[in-house]
Amino acid sequence: MRELPEDLEALLTEYGRHLRLGRNRSVHTVRAYAGDIRSLLGHLVDHAADASVRELDLPAMRSWLAAHADRGAARTSMARRASAARAFTAWLTRTGRLTVDPGLRLAAPKAHRSLPAVLGQEQAGRVMNAAESGAEQHDPLALRDRLIVELLYATGIRVGELCGLDIDDIDRERRLVRVLGKGNRERSAPFGGPADHAVGEWLRYGRPTLVTPESGRALLLGRRGRRLDQRQARTVVHAVVSAVPGTADLGPHGLRHTAATHLLEGGADLRVVQELLGHASLATTQLYTHVSIERLRKAHDQAHPRA
Repeated sequence: MRELPEDLEALLTEYGRHLRLGRNRSVHTVRAYAGDIRSLLGHLVDHAADASVRELDLPAMRSWLAAHADRGAARTSMARRASAARAFTAWLTRTGRLTVDPGLRLAAPKAHRSLPAVLGQEQAGRVMNAAESGAEQHDPLALRDRLIVELLYATGIRVGELCGLDIDDIDRERRLVRVLGKGNRERSAPFGGPADHAVGEWLRYGRPTLVTPESGRALLLGRRGRRLDQRQARTVVHAVVSAVPGTADLGPHGLRHTAATHLLEGGADLRVVQELLGHASLATTQLYTHVSIERLRKAHDQAHPRA
């Protein structure tokens, strides 16, 4: 792929600014969409060095997707690229750079929605017990690691939301955590006694040992006293879960899936779970109902004499 001409590079920069400031998209989303649009514009340039966005029509977009398909792109990647392209052409049309939006007719394979791996309720209990056991000596990092898995499982929040928590976001009296989610939407998620105990132990014995002038009000800290980042949190979760024999290899999102599944299995209303998880669409939350049904089916197949 050739380098983009200056005008297209400037257009891509402007679009990224629109996503970040105008649409309030996360850094991760802006990076992903910008990468897809760079690829789309590069496809135009590869076919005509002097190409402009006025030549971005339906055949060009289909050709771009076909090129990725020929290179073996997964259906999920194809679906994301098509979505990014449609958002881009809609913006081009709104800003007068295109007179007709070709993205309205762009289709792509629907992404497969595979069932997420989750822990059984007994497995989740063993993982939490293992984390609690590791923190008994009040080692600050062990106390922090216990709090990480307890909060993720208790609240179902995202790992980015977890790492963004400040001390003031924890209301221990009401056992609520205030979360700033996608699109800067604020919500509250309740947590139970074990998570509250983990918070108390961390704030009393763990955090004061690691805190530095750079810590600010961050709830969770790394070894050097800075706010814990998502990569560190993922490493912690994988390590804690994998230390329990017989469990699937899960990261923070796996604990989020597990929390949602166990809530539904316990009789929680689907819309309540949607609110707790911060899902914009109920269809996203409904994925978890399939997890429970699949586990029921497996249990039936293994145990029922007429299965």
